[in-house]
Amino acid sequence: MGLPTLEFSDSYLDSPDFRERLKCHEIELERTNKFIKELIKDGNMLVGALRNLSIAVQKFSHSLQDFQFECIGDAETDDEINIAQSLKEFARLLITVEEERRRLIQNANDVLISPLEKFRKEQIGAAKEGKKKFDKESEKYYSILEKHLNLSSKKKEAHLQEADSLIDREHQNFYDASLEYIFKVQEVQEKKKFEFVEPLLAFLQGLFTFYHEGYELAREFTPYKEQLQFNLQNTRNNFESTRQEMDRLMQRMKSADQDYRPPSQWTMEGYLYVQEKRPLGFTWTRHYCTYDKSNKTFTMSVSETKSAGKVNGLISNTPEMFKLKMCIRRKTDSIDKRFCFDIEVIERQGIITLQALSEANRKQWLEAMDGKEPIYTLPAIISKKEEMFLNEAGFNFVKKCIHSVEMRGITILGLYRIGGVNSKVQKLMNTVFSPKAPPDMDIDLELFDNKTITSALKNYLRCLTEPLMTYKLHKDFILAVKSDDQNYRVQAVHALVHKLPEKNREMLDILIKHLVKVSLHSQQNLMTVSNLGVIFGPTLMRAQEETVAAMMNIKFQNIVVEILIEHYEKIFHTAPDPNVPLPQAQPRSFSRRTRAICLSTGPKKPKGRYTPCLADHDSEYSLTWCNVLLPSHPSHTPHWA
Repeated sequence: MGLPTLEFSDSYLDSPDFRERLKCHEIELERTNKFIKELIKDGNMLVGALRNLSIAVQKFSHSLQDFQFECIGDAETDDEINIAQSLKEFARLLITVEEERRRLIQNANDVLISPLEKFRKEQIGAAKEGKKKFDKESEKYYSILEKHLNLSSKKKEAHLQEADSLIDREHQNFYDASLEYIFKVQEVQEKKKFEFVEPLLAFLQGLFTFYHEGYELAREFTPYKEQLQFNLQNTRNNFESTRQEMDRLMQRMKSADQDYRPPSQWTMEGYLYVQEKRPLGFTWTRHYCTYDKSNKTFTMSVSETKSAGKVNGLISNTPEMFKLKMCIRRKTDSIDKRFCFDIEVIERQGIITLQALSEANRKQWLEAMDGKEPIYTLPAIISKKEEMFLNEAGFNFVKKCIHSVEMRGITILGLYRIGGVNSKVQKLMNTVFSPKAPPDMDIDLELFDNKTITSALKNYLRCLTEPLMTYKLHKDFILAVKSDDQNYRVQAVHALVHKLPEKNREMLDILIKHLVKVSLHSQQNLMTVSNLGVIFGPTLMRAQEETVAAMMNIKFQNIVVEILIEHYEKIFHTAPDPNVPLPQAQPRSFSRRTRAICLSTGPKKPKGRYTPCLADHDSEYSLTWCNVLLPSHPSHTPHWA
């Protein structure tokens, strides 16, 4: 039921029913007044919360903007640069959103709080003032009326007439106050329909404008978000590939002898303790020493904080450099220290006595300095694989493998990613490359499944005495793709390919031509150019030394292979112009287009298009049961998770 109507004519009679109906309006006005008060209070809390949220988001965005990514290595891929710049892009997006939120906060008081407060004070307040006047006139009129009715009829006529005139005036005043009050009460009840609701509508409109701005920004952000997801997936793939190699190297280093000395620019380097004469006797000071056998240069830098090494309160750590004359092992009974040897240098008279860290370490130093100790053979921590050669048998094997794959299984899901059974792969390799096998042996590959053939092909390429893309040109290929000039990369890789030995280039041409065909069926086999780069990069550009620095270059090896596949016709079928010098581009991060999409993974094998993808080499990594997501656009080729 709605509020009852108040007729103006009812004010004249002022019946109990009229008073009851008027009371209903008064109760409603009081309820509305309290509600608006609470609404204003809650509105102020909301605006305050929005302001605090805005301040927090701004602080968060500034933190994102100020952070600088640092990646391992002297250059970054475009994937890494986009990821590093993503924080600034996130900050820019949040700041844009906060600009709209600030407008919402600034307008909230004008469009919501002030109009509600004005309606409550001016309209409901005026009705309350009207009630006060109505109650006052009502009380006055009925008080005078009661006195008037108590007048005796024996009063003089003039007195009675004056009393009648007074009661008429009071009745009129009461009637006018009643009419004005009824009018105001009903006016407020009607006005609240728009003057109360309009501010709320305006505030919500501002709020929805803010949300819509966020929606529009989200739409604009979608392409960047998708590209960033692709960059992240590529980076994840490179990380997994590199991590496998680094983990393998770490495990081998753990199993190496304690005194293993890794390759370096020096013939020998490491810590030695040097005997030094002091006023109170001899003391031993730890130095970091290097020796270059080619020019017999020995340097040592103090690595301990000693009071004697202070100059004006500072620690003197300037390396001392000497030319070696002779190195002699110290006899055990000539000194109370173990692992000692003496050297003579041109720049200083007398003997310099040095203490190695162990007996094996002393032998290494003596060997490097042509001392009198027997030559010590360094431990070999990396087992050498059985070597393969780039000969006629190898060419025949590769061609037959490629032909079999293209005829039987080029659309197989996970081609070259899913490894074959080791025993079968080894059987195929022994059949072809056994010393007793004739070079023109006809291989019946129908006896082997597709996974065995692809794994054998990769094994052959990995075990070549030197990778197809030769150690000599390795650094040049890496430097080429570190450039920020897209054209330079292709031109440089083009020129470098034609610097390869003829047999290497011929084999590389055969392989890359095949990989182009594989990538053209990526909708079925999911082997995109990027995936093929991850698989064949470490194979075709195997590092000469297994170091962490070399592992960090795997991502660039992958990119070289991608360029070979994407620009196959130009690189292999067009000779580079010798009269056109390559631009001297400054190396920095590499750039490439990413064509990848994340896959969902799960611990169990569900129904549908799922397949296990297991690595068959240390440079590759296994996948769990993967749900293949079809791309929404032909250019969005799915990538391995």
